[in-house]
Amino acid sequence: MTTTELDLRPRVPATEPVMSLRGITKRFGAVRALSRVDLDVYPGEVVALVGDNGAGKSTLVKILAGVHQQDDGTITFENAVVSITDPAAARELGISSVFQDLALCDNLDVVANLFLGHEVTTGGVIDEEEMERRSWELLRQLSARIPSVRTHVAALSGGQRQSVAIARALVGEPKVVVLDEPTAALGVAQTAEVLNLIERLRERGHGVVFVSHNLADVQAVADRVVVLRLGRNNGTFNTRDISYEDIIAAITGATDHGASRNPFTEEPA
Repeated sequence: MTTTELDLRPRVPATEPVMSLRGITKRFGAVRALSRVDLDVYPGEVVALVGDNGAGKSTLVKILAGVHQQDDGTITFENAVVSITDPAAARELGISSVFQDLALCDNLDVVANLFLGHEVTTGGVIDEEEMERRSWELLRQLSARIPSVRTHVAALSGGQRQSVAIARALVGEPKVVVLDEPTAALGVAQTAEVLNLIERLRERGHGVVFVSHNLADVQAVADRVVVLRLGRNNGTFNTRDISYEDIIAAITGATDHGASRNPFTEEPA
């Protein structure tokens, strides 16, 4: 079966993307990590970003998080061209990222991790009761299975820790949530727990960028799949219309949808 590129519109009703990337290019010295990459994210959809090691996924995620800035190309957020100069700028725009290391404080409880740096105060005093109430509310909305918000993060399972990291990303009510390999190194039950969280994010109306090597997870929750190969787009597909074999073909280059030249050695046309 020959796979063709499909309509970029998501399965959920939305007229305009909340975020659009056009022609994103990033160089590190003589190495071009990204070459003219495009990406659209709509409200209430999960976009899976897949590709082999070195395809450019991590570089693109770091540009969205404000860790790197693109050399060329534009980022449009809510119909305005924006510049993501640092992580603070990304958060202010409404882009929240959860990286593989999670960056949680093991010696603090769930409440303290959720509001670290964003503590709720009343009369100049930290309001522990209000933060605890908000923590339970947010975790319930995500259907997260946390025994107690006063449990230290060190005592939580891998899936529960991922739940806390995702919940923390939502404290500022972002429009887009970027998840970098959220199911890596998790067991079957913990992976199911995290995939359920991703479903809840979609139901809440967030645009989700889901970076993963696990194609079973991708097919379970993603509305669209964006394939990067050699730093370029190599296909954007509706998940319900593409097979596992088709995704593999786009990742490896057996099916070419736009990555026919090596961006490390050739200038873009």
